Amino acid sequence: QVQLVESGGGLVQPGGSLRLSCAASGFTISRYVMRWYRQAPGKEREFVARITETGGITNYADSVKGRFTMSRDNAKNMIFLQMNSLKPEDTAVYYCNVVFPEYWGQGTQVTVSS
Repeated sequence: QVQLVESGGGLVQPGGSLRLSCAASGFTISRYVMRWYRQAPGKEREFVARITETGGITNYADSVKGRFTMSRDNAKNMIFLQMNSLKPEDTAVYYCNVVFPEYWGQGTQVTVSS
């Protein structure tokens, strides 16, 4: 059974940092491109970042480029999203995603507020 479980969200002040994790089970992530998405209240889910199978290439949404870093640990079957210089507009539920067909985690809430 494929599962993706996100963790690491929380409340942080503007300018702060958080590190999200996504633990995968039921499949081996080393075979797949992995992605992070987010969904803010009242908005559609949007792409945040993706990483290739070996981690050699990462791509980011323009809104997070230079502030977020996606990584993976294939040995642990996990992916990560390091988020720095957080802004209130980063407030959203963050989801990890894989397509083979498509699976989503349950999401982790990130709230950026003073």
